[in-house]
Amino acid sequence: MNIHQLSKQIPVSIFTHNQIEAILSPHVNNVNAKISYMVKKGELLRLKKGVYTLGEEYRTTPIDMISVANILYAPSYVSFEYALSYYGLIPERVYEVTSATMRMKKEFSTPVGRFSYKVVPLQAYALGVDWSYDKTHGGKLIATAEKALCDKIKSDRGIGRLSQAKLEMYLEHDLRIDMDQLFTLDVKLIEAIATAYTSSNLHNLVKLINKRKQSA
Repeated sequence: MNIHQLSKQIPVSIFTHNQIEAILSPHVNNVNAKISYMVKKGELLRLKKGVYTLGEEYRTTPIDMISVANILYAPSYVSFEYALSYYGLIPERVYEVTSATMRMKKEFSTPVGRFSYKVVPLQAYALGVDWSYDKTHGGKLIATAEKALCDKIKSDRGIGRLSQAKLEMYLEHDLRIDMDQLFTLDVKLIEAIATAYTSSNLHNLVKLINKRKQSA
């Protein structure tokens, strides 16, 4: 079986050794040797041990970086700067995919990019996470805009405890948040996340958004 035949039978863009083995084993005596050969030729890219994607020449769709991040280290969901950029809350394009996890922090440097994972406590982990599915990339998890912002603020330990005025300056000038979009966020969700995080800065974020809405 060659790479073209294999690619037609792989249902998703990111796949595991077990998925390849299930396809190859009826046709190949030594599956591990075949996979190693395909990696050496650039037909497959090894993202980490046991996780692969097709080489660039053999892809019909772009790689979904959110799906890669979810698969490389689970459980996790994409958040922080990458999700803020994804939603257009910050103007910069972010190249390193940052995720939240309940496990130890982790970093991966792969042929398709860099991926890092920061620890979020259990009580805040599941709040504000969206799941979506498509046939090409499978299921994927990403923070809502509200959760991504809360994760970012909470993880930025150098800022200390901020008043509403200083928090607004931090959001606008340090993070370069789109303030018009900020004031459309779901305050009730942010409040629930703030309570789970027991964060005064996040509670002040709720007050800041409510104050702006009341004066509009």
